[in-house]
Amino acid sequence: MTDLLRSPTGHSGKVHDITPAAAGWDYVGFGLYHLKPGETAAEATGAREVILVIVEGKAEVSAAAQRFGVMGARMSVFEKTPPHCLYVPGDTSWTATAVTDCVLAVCSAPAQGDYPVQRIGPDGIELTPRGIGQNQRFINNIAMEARDVAGSLLVTEVFTPSGNWSSYPSHRHDEDDYPHMTYLEETYYHRLNPGQGFGIQRVYTEDGTLDETMAFKDGDVVLVPKGHHPCAAPYGYELYYLNVMAGPLRKWRFKNDPAHDWIAQRDAANL
Repeated sequence: MTDLLRSPTGHSGKVHDITPAAAGWDYVGFGLYHLKPGETAAEATGAREVILVIVEGKAEVSAAAQRFGVMGARMSVFEKTPPHCLYVPGDTSWTATAVTDCVLAVCSAPAQGDYPVQRIGPDGIELTPRGIGQNQRFINNIAMEARDVAGSLLVTEVFTPSGNWSSYPSHRHDEDDYPHMTYLEETYYHRLNPGQGFGIQRVYTEDGTLDETMAFKDGDVVLVPKGHHPCAAPYGYELYYLNVMAGPLRKWRFKNDPAHDWIAQRDAANL
């Protein structure tokens, strides 16, 4: 198995714990809990900021000495309704106690700036189409740069219909060269419907020094340290992924693979 493909370590408790040290990079952290009713997850943020995403189910959440009550609404991520999320700043802590079966994502990056603990969504998050034809997918922008709620983190959800491509045409954001490009590490937390399916993701550089093609399963995480990173949902299987990005600058600027940029140009002309 490639080091870029991480499978869950179990079926309950903390099933993903991808720290910067474990990933071999500097910014992005990703954790995932599977909780049964009454079970609790709790962490201190330390020098990192966190966005909690209630992927599925409901949980009673507290953070930074504040109670936020029961958060979450969708029982299946493939309901495609906006998620309930919470921003938690550095040097504090959070607790989540499941009310129903619950999948809780913990997205983290170095804390920068002075941002208060606050709810993100479901208000203000609207499922938005992107792309056309077999490249169409649907986006829930949780905390991209237009939403000034974090110092480092960029977080979004993407739903890709059966048979379609996503994060395509191939693009990269691996150079600190703003405004032309920003350096952003990225994780993809993948889900499939039905759950016995698989998806395909390729992570590659134009010079070929990195070129990995992975078949991921429901619940797997793919790491993108650099390079282009398209993925695809086979016919019959719907794909969801939760993206976490972070780097020196909280902006998303990318460049398409020159070999495939003609597709983006053609599609832009047809919109």
